[in-house]
Amino acid sequence: MKKLEIGIIGGAGYTAGELIRLLLNHPKANLNFVFSTSNAGNKIHNIHKDLIGSTDLDFTNDINSDVDVLFLCLGHGNSTAFLEKNTFSNATKIIDLSNDFRLVADKNFNEKDFIYGLPELNKTPIKNANHIANPGCFATAIQLALLPLANAKVLQNDVHINAVTGATGAGTSLSKTTHFTWRDNNFSHYKAFTHQHLGEINQTVNQLQSSFKSDINFMPNRGNFSRGIFATLYTKFDGTIEEAKILYHNYYKDAAFTFVSDEDIHLKQVVNTNKCILHLHKHEDKLLVTSIIDNLLKGASGQAIQNMNLMHEFEETEGLKLKANYF
Repeated sequence: MKKLEIGIIGGAGYTAGELIRLLLNHPKANLNFVFSTSNAGNKIHNIHKDLIGSTDLDFTNDINSDVDVLFLCLGHGNSTAFLEKNTFSNATKIIDLSNDFRLVADKNFNEKDFIYGLPELNKTPIKNANHIANPGCFATAIQLALLPLANAKVLQNDVHINAVTGATGAGTSLSKTTHFTWRDNNFSHYKAFTHQHLGEINQTVNQLQSSFKSDINFMPNRGNFSRGIFATLYTKFDGTIEEAKILYHNYYKDAAFTFVSDEDIHLKQVVNTNKCILHLHKHEDKLLVTSIIDNLLKGASGQAIQNMNLMHEFEETEGLKLKANYF
């Protein structure tokens, strides 16, 4: 079988580095080019140093407009600008990892219709799509914790969320909150109640449960570790813990990467994997849901590959059978 020819736009960041690593090891993909204006002519492994010995490809400022799949790993707002200036074959499928096309109001752009790429929500539309808006990392972890409740129409009260992300969630550009001396042995919140991923979270909940009118209160936190998201959320739930587990197990019974654990979970179970693991706990009238993912994989590049697999009728787990960095 002929391999897919793959192009990447914006190749120097963390998500692009993980995407390159995954594609180099994907049995049905060939990395055709990695575009980077700031690194053109440099070896990819000079920037992504974990890839030495894996590829001798250079970054380029030339674009092949006839690739089968194009991944956009650009900063938020830049994908729109790039697609305004560059055209591709009608056969080229585009997967955007920014937030430019995730909301319904932004999904139609230059005659391109972007499907929201959360497989546990939109698997059939993804299979038939030509353009995908890959979900945000926090949004992925939180939505996977909420989907079964919204699908059963049992979200009736405010949802309270506390989630911690690793330093890689902020990207490669240094700031005072990503510098080692600030981040080490430190902890802080940011964008309290206003994080940009709330838009797609609310959109998904209302897609499944249009009657939901309560608030989703989200407190994002910076953790002093490199990668992963650990999210806890709670809301009022009238059923028993056994009934909640049935809802979640039934919803995810055919999911390739989302699993419900009866035991307490911790972040090392998912780092370096495309998995989401959930845990449920009932306290009085409240249901507590814990959700863990790797922000660079299930929260970004791994999910993008998962979407590519679905779009091309590959096995959903192709190229993503990864072991967690457990010890």
